[in-house]
Amino acid sequence: MKITGIELIHVRPRWLFLKLKTDEGIIGYGEPILEGKARTVEMAVREFFEYLKGKDPRRIEHHWQAMYRWSFYRGGPIIMSAISGIEQALWDILGKYLGQPIYQLLGGAVRDKIKLYAGVGGETPEECVENAEKRIKEGFKAIKMAPFDATRIIDTPRKIKDAVEKVAAVRDAVGDDIDIGIDCHGRLSPSMAILAAKALEPYHPMFLEEPCLPENVDAMVRVARSTSIPIATGERLFTRWGFREVLEKQAASILQPDLCHAGGIFECRKIAAMAEIYYAAIAPHNPLGPIALAACLQLDACTPNFLIQEHATLGEGYLKRPFKIEDGYVRVPSEPGLGIELDEDAVMEKRYKGDWKNPQLLHEDGSVADW
Repeated sequence: MKITGIELIHVRPRWLFLKLKTDEGIIGYGEPILEGKARTVEMAVREFFEYLKGKDPRRIEHHWQAMYRWSFYRGGPIIMSAISGIEQALWDILGKYLGQPIYQLLGGAVRDKIKLYAGVGGETPEECVENAEKRIKEGFKAIKMAPFDATRIIDTPRKIKDAVEKVAAVRDAVGDDIDIGIDCHGRLSPSMAILAAKALEPYHPMFLEEPCLPENVDAMVRVARSTSIPIATGERLFTRWGFREVLEKQAASILQPDLCHAGGIFECRKIAAMAEIYYAAIAPHNPLGPIALAACLQLDACTPNFLIQEHATLGEGYLKRPFKIEDGYVRVPSEPGLGIELDEDAVMEKRYKGDWKNPQLLHEDGSVADW
C-alpha cells in the first residue's frame, strides 16, 4: 500500500480537515490545524507530503521520526500541528486496513465509556448559570468555565471577585455532583493566580487550567504549591520533551496535551505513560473539530490515567454518525480506524478560506493582553 494524494479542506468555524489517500482506496482522516494559522499549517502539510508520497502509510513511527527529526528545528506549533494531523490520518488508514479501532492497536480498551465536559460561557453569573443548566439538561455531568477576562500583572480585587461570583453562582445552581473546571487561559500572572486559586478553593473546582503561562515551569510550581486545587496545563506544549519538566517538577497534576498540536495519537499516548509515573492524569485539550474528537476518543479508550475529555462538537452537521452523549459519557467507538465517516456534502457546504483569526485583546491603557 502506498500514499498517493492529499486533500485539505478549510471548514467553518476554524478547522482544517485532511484526507490522506492510498492506492488501495483507503482514506485516512486527520485534523492538522493551529488556531489562527490554518493556512500556514496547510502549507507545512503540503511540504511533508513531498516526503510521504509513495511511502507505505503503515510505517507510522518511522514517518513521524522522519518528519520530526529531518525538520532539524524540532517541535513548535506549526511543524507539530502538521505532523499531528498527518499522524492521525496514518493511524486511521492502518486501523481501516486491519479492520480494528486504533485503541485496539495500542493495547485495547481499558474502559467502556468516556466522560466529556462541555464549555459554559456567560458575561454575568446569571448567564453562566443559565448556560450551565442547559448543558446539564443536554446530558453532561461536567462543565468548564473561563471566568477571567484580560488581567493585568497586578490587578484590582474586583477582577478576582467578578470571576469568583460566576463560579459560586454555578456551583450553587448545579450542586456537588457536577464537576466544574476553571480555565484561566494563561491570562493571570503567578501572583494573581495564587490569589484567584485561594478565592476559588471553597467551590472545589475539578481543576484550575493554565493559571499562568507554561513557559516558566518554576512559576507554575509556585502556583501549584499554593493551592489544593489540581493544576492542569499542556495545550501549548509539544511532544513528550515539552512535558518533561512539568512532570519532573510536579507543576501540574493534570496534563492536557492537544492531539492536533502535541504530536498526534501515539505521541500523546507516550506523554500519558510519562504522566502515569508521576500519578498525573490526562485530560486531552480539544476545542477543535470532529476528527480531533475522534482521535482523542481513541487515546482516551486505551489510557489508564485518562480523566475527562474536552470537546467543541459531537460532529452534528459534519459526520454521518455523530457521537452521542449519554448520561455524561460517549461510548467507546467500535468501528475501524478513527471510527468516523465525514458527511462530504455537509462539509463542503461549510468550506471557507481558512482566514479565522484569534481574538486580539487590549488592556485599558492600550497595551497587548493575553487571549
